[in-house]
Amino acid sequence: MKPGWSTNSIGCDPLEAIGPLAAMGYRSLAITPDLHLLDPSDPNHAGEVTRWREALARHGMACVIETGGRYLLDPCRKHEPTLLSSDAAGRGRRVAFLLAAIDLAAELAAGCVSLWSGVVHDAADEETLLARLAAGLDPVLEHAARRGVVLGFEPEPGMFIDTLDRCSRLFDRLGRPADLGVTIDIGHLECLGERPLPQRINAAGRIVNVHLDDMLCCRHEHLPLGLGEIDFPPVITALAQAGYRGGLHAELPRQAHRWHTTARETADFLARLLPAG
Repeated sequence: MKPGWSTNSIGCDPLEAIGPLAAMGYRSLAITPDLHLLDPSDPNHAGEVTRWREALARHGMACVIETGGRYLLDPCRKHEPTLLSSDAAGRGRRVAFLLAAIDLAAELAAGCVSLWSGVVHDAADEETLLARLAAGLDPVLEHAARRGVVLGFEPEPGMFIDTLDRCSRLFDRLGRPADLGVTIDIGHLECLGERPLPQRINAAGRIVNVHLDDMLCCRHEHLPLGLGEIDFPPVITALAQAGYRGGLHAELPRQAHRWHTTARETADFLARLLPAG
């Protein structure tokens, strides 16, 4: 497993942060396209992709693509529209963005594209919501298969698919496609009481991406490692037993204003957890 960091937890130009992160020992970056950061609608997108590809290669940094830009698709509504939106045109905008994220992942040789369901805003029943989600995911899965990109579906507190069990039911409905795995946020497991964490990790299925943060049960607040209730050594052991070899991407957006200090502290924390080399 590789120490990793997230661009949503960087308080400066993320491209300029790759070198300092590599010097701290990070080997993977979770990149969230956003306004002024690899935005596929930017006319200078192709040149920016080239600069990112060169910087990642220069510093020996792997990457994954995240799709949680807060106001990228709607300047007034956080994370909207989604694959669950009641408006078909809104769902289509999310699908188009996910297709562009897959193309970006292919260009950067990213390990996966991570995505989630979205929040429910209308009175639709569960079957309707599942149908919307599955219909939106169909072209996304097809495009990912064509581009050779793996998808990581993340259960997210407060969203329609919030737990690993609900994620598993969605995968069953989709026929468990070969290109679809799970993005696990360790803090989210703790937040939602999915305990014991090691057993839940071992039962999660194919894990293709990991977000790392500390957390308190029933409180969705990403905390620096060691400041919450998570016992990390058994978690790391469980991930290794599950065959995970990718990045452990620290996701600490509320620490972005002091990201350099927090990144160094996190690197030290991970160095004590991971085997040398």
